[in-house]
Amino acid sequence: QVQLVESGGGLVQTGGSLRLSCAASGRTLSRYAMGWFRQAPGKEREFVAGISRSGGSTDYADSVKGRFTISRDNAKNTVYLQMSSLKPEDTAVYLCAADWRAVATTNLNSYDYWGQGTQVTVSS
Repeated sequence: QVQLVESGGGLVQTGGSLRLSCAASGRTLSRYAMGWFRQAPGKEREFVAGISRSGGSTDYADSVKGRFTISRDNAKNTVYLQMSSLKPEDTAVYLCAADWRAVATTNLNSYDYWGQGTQVTVSS
């Protein structure tokens, strides 16, 4: 089993940047493809970005392409989400998730482990 803990959320103005981290314990993160999801109040959880086990393959939701970058450091057992040019519509709880598959999917039901999330609020 793996435990995931997100950090790095906060309040930022429109156009600002944040870097989220997802630290894993229990098992080495290199066994998992990783995904970032977000959930805004009253909305369904949605895929934001995913990265393969090796880090060689990434995928992004259209709404964040060109603004967000997912990366991983398997030696540190950590996955990151660099967010820039933030917009008020990016406001949500951001969660990381781990999937036994080699390549990340957009389907949240494929993920085996989830963190508790970190709040990101973008003010206009």
